[in-house]
Amino acid sequence: MTSGNPTPPTSARHTPVLRDRCINLLAPAFEAARLAGRTPVVVDATLGMGGHSEAMLQRFDDLHLIGIDRDTEALDLAGARLSRFSSRTDLVHAVYDEIDAVLDDLGIPAIDGILMDLGVSSLQLDERERGFAYSFDAPLDMRMDTSRGQTAADIVNTYSEEELVRIIRKWGEEKFAGRIANHIVAARDKAPLTHTGELVEIIRNVVPAGAARTGGHPAKRTFQALRIEVNEELNVLERAVPAAVDALALHGRAVIMSYHSLEDKIVKAVFAAGSRSSAPAGFPVELEEHKATLRRLTKGTEIPTDEEIAENPRAASARLRAVEKVKVRSAA
Repeated sequence: MTSGNPTPPTSARHTPVLRDRCINLLAPAFEAARLAGRTPVVVDATLGMGGHSEAMLQRFDDLHLIGIDRDTEALDLAGARLSRFSSRTDLVHAVYDEIDAVLDDLGIPAIDGILMDLGVSSLQLDERERGFAYSFDAPLDMRMDTSRGQTAADIVNTYSEEELVRIIRKWGEEKFAGRIANHIVAARDKAPLTHTGELVEIIRNVVPAGAARTGGHPAKRTFQALRIEVNEELNVLERAVPAAVDALALHGRAVIMSYHSLEDKIVKAVFAAGSRSSAPAGFPVELEEHKATLRRLTKGTEIPTDEEIAENPRAASARLRAVEKVKVRSAA
């Protein structure tokens, strides 16, 4: 950061979304572990700046926490924030679909809870040079893990027009995807696009003013699409949610917050599949192997209160789902 002002403490920069609700949903799983004679173990699969983790470690003095994040800067900040709990934490640089490997490396056979707070973090939005935000000019990067992978600049300058249309329409749900992609290609033919401000200007000249007035910032959906493509977010999520469920011990719980319909659709599908019987239609008796493995703890999705949104406007689009593991599949 180039500002002369001191960087505020991490706790002041980050307000955890639905913090108390998430912890209250996980708490019964920790108690079940204690009753079984085990130390409760929770995974914060999207550690970020550690707000949810700090609250859990403060509330449960026997809890062991595994924090996972692909962003090395987030790991450093969270590590400092959680330093007083270092004897009860393992912080790991990984993507959250790698939970199996993380647990194997730590020698942990099963966990009692897992929390996922999806999407872009407050840290990534606030660090201007990361290029996630359309509200100020910055290099077109958008990588959650800045140590590897293609950037948003790589995508806008090398993808074909057809590929750009596909990702902007699919990941951004942008109805003007064709026009936006066409103008991106025309602009890059003159000079490579390197900064967010250039991309925002292109989009502003394409999206009709009326659409912008009703649909929020005109660049919002395109930036979402590029961020998802850069970080393979939905592909990762499709692997991560089943892996999280599989990692749970009996009576373990998974709590997941999503921020747009594409994320929520994936979470909903996995939770719904696990919470219904697999018995064939019309089967007279439900055999043990057909019984549901999950019990849904939320009716549909839960959303933040008006008070929570006032305190943390970024929580406005959060949608929470949670399940409990009620049956462990038999080994094949």
